[in-house]
Amino acid sequence: MRKDMRFSCYPFMREQGSLVDFEIRTDSLTTRIGAVLPAIRDVEECRIVYEDLQAIQPNAYHVNGSVRGKLAISEGDLQWLSERYDFYVDQVGDVIQQFVLPQGCEAGALLHICRSEAKKSYRALHKVSEEREVPEILFDYLGLLANVFFVMAVYTNRKQGVDEISFVSKSYPIKKKRKEEIQ
Repeated sequence: MRKDMRFSCYPFMREQGSLVDFEIRTDSLTTRIGAVLPAIRDVEECRIVYEDLQAIQPNAYHVNGSVRGKLAISEGDLQWLSERYDFYVDQVGDVIQQFVLPQGCEAGALLHICRSEAKKSYRALHKVSEEREVPEILFDYLGLLANVFFVMAVYTNRKQGVDEISFVSKSYPIKKKRKEEIQ
């Protein structure tokens, strides 16, 4: 009897291992990046974010296939992403030296969701690495990607006139600076 593919959303759905969970997680990440694009497409002061996301989105799918298939993330991809991180850090300054609530304008809030999805993808990749060998560059890329989404969110909020809201944890006390550090 022939299987009707209309009932199959992904051919590996019933696999036992963690790899399919990672692939589904990175598919979600790629989809979330796509959701940011229309929210920022016509925001001229954030054009650079839009252009960067257009470059990042296919790489999220390349990360997806780089475990089961051929490694598709290169040192050049990692270097480019690192340069984009440096650009946004230079733009937002000290704001990122504190915890902030994941909120803001529509695109900023969606970028925080992308940050969270990148972290979930990293964690899913860790689970895969307990079952098989995983190229280290994929961990580097996903970790950096989560941080890029964070600084992009702060940048986008700033460009759209939305202030960050500091978050001070009641669970983890902040160490007070010594007198010499303050002076």
